[in-house]
Amino acid sequence: MPTPSTTPARRRLVAVVVLVPLLAALALWAFAWPAARTAPRDLPLGVAGPATATAQVTKALAQHKGAFEIHHYADETGARAAIEDRTVYGVVVVTAQGPELLTASAASPVVAQLLQQAVGHQAAAENRQVRTVDVVPAPAKDPRGAALIAGVLPLALAGIAAGAVVTLVGLRGARAVAALVGAAALVGPAGAAILHSWLGTLTGDWWAEAGVLGLATLAVSAGVAGLAALLGPAGIGVASSLIMLIGNPFSGAASAPQMLPAPAGAIGQWLPPGAGATLLRSVSYFDGAAATGPALTLSWWAALGLGAVLLGGALKTMRSRPARTAEDEPAEGREPALAG
Repeated sequence: MPTPSTTPARRRLVAVVVLVPLLAALALWAFAWPAARTAPRDLPLGVAGPATATAQVTKALAQHKGAFEIHHYADETGARAAIEDRTVYGVVVVTAQGPELLTASAASPVVAQLLQQAVGHQAAAENRQVRTVDVVPAPAKDPRGAALIAGVLPLALAGIAAGAVVTLVGLRGARAVAALVGAAALVGPAGAAILHSWLGTLTGDWWAEAGVLGLATLAVSAGVAGLAALLGPAGIGVASSLIMLIGNPFSGAASAPQMLPAPAGAIGQWLPPGAGATLLRSVSYFDGAAATGPALTLSWWAALGLGAVLLGGALKTMRSRPARTAEDEPAEGREPALAG
């Protein structure tokens, strides 16, 4: 008959045996499912030229059901502006000399290559050639965007580490907030120094890029520390799992949010890794175009997380404060029990 001391040990053993396969299965699903189902889904694509000339191109693209979201533009000038504003990933311009494909490999090298294959295959079937123009090219030192993609994970890890350390060393309230903000303020310039100054993979404004890197780190660290302040150390595991197992594979940084199966792409843009990658592309390659949405997402994560840190610290202070009893009151403040 098992003794009472052996029962908790057996429970922990069973928990480990059961939880490890579940976590492994969850991680495989989160990372392998989007990768195995990568394909365009309502991918914004433009068609430019007179309506009579673009009708055939629009019809051909519509045959890829659910793949493209078609936007129409009057001429090449409007098409280029739409690409630079990050409204579309590419535009098929119908000219008298034949179709021309405008792409932006800086937005996504994978999407740019996909559009070349799709439009080129259609043109080849009609015995025509398509001239491709990269309107916003990826940096020469990172033509496939590998460095930017690789930077998503370290930023997430830095944020998780900062939030966990602040929690485990016992910092509360304003001191915890100051530590989180200070750490993020140092991560930003350090990241810009590596990615921009050293590797040359970022080409925008240096300080704006540093701000994005710092804000992305703060969004993660504040979320981790805030949840831990409300739930205890278990909050670290919950927040870290959300960032690493959902936010990272659903970020769309390797391709585009519209290339992931629904609703993974949309969910990824609500989490710091996806919003951070999108914002960094906008700031570094597109002069801040379409930066408002991801910037607000990161700001909300940071604000709510820091607010939770302050709230959690205040609640702990109230719980740790001893209750005031009648014996603690000053003697002169009390009236004698008997008078007369």
